[in-house]
Amino acid sequence: MRTVLLAALLAAFWLLLSGFLKPLLLIFGVLSVGLAVYAAQLMRTTDEEGMPIQLIGGFIAYLPWLLVEIVKSSWSVAQIVLDPKLPISPTMTVVKGSQQGAVALNVYANSITLTPGTITVEIDDNELLVHALLKENADDLEEGGMDRRVSQFEGSA
Repeated sequence: MRTVLLAALLAAFWLLLSGFLKPLLLIFGVLSVGLAVYAAQLMRTTDEEGMPIQLIGGFIAYLPWLLVEIVKSSWSVAQIVLDPKLPISPTMTVVKGSQQGAVALNVYANSITLTPGTITVEIDDNELLVHALLKENADDLEEGGMDRRVSQFEGSA
């Protein structure tokens, strides 16, 4: 199932980028997709961790919330950078991820990094070392709102 889905996604992406429906180019496209799928099979990346299709529904629900958080954080960081006093309070904090799987923990760490003003520096087990531009950003992470959202996305909350 995952292999067929991968082939379909790659073929659709190839057609989207190519835009040509000439026979020779279609043959090259089929060969390219076939080679990529074969390589993915050899590397064993079409398993549950490599292609977590069971998380698609949760991801679709999580993505709008994340985009809003990115916009809010971008606005906040822009205001700080443009302020002549540059009122920053850089800090490091450790937050605990409650996710069960490696994919969801990775999503949590990347969500922190995608949100301007915070960067995940290190992951050790389920503990994430985070650098925050403002103490308030670190406090928000410690409250666990993003952690709960990612856990809901994973289905473990």
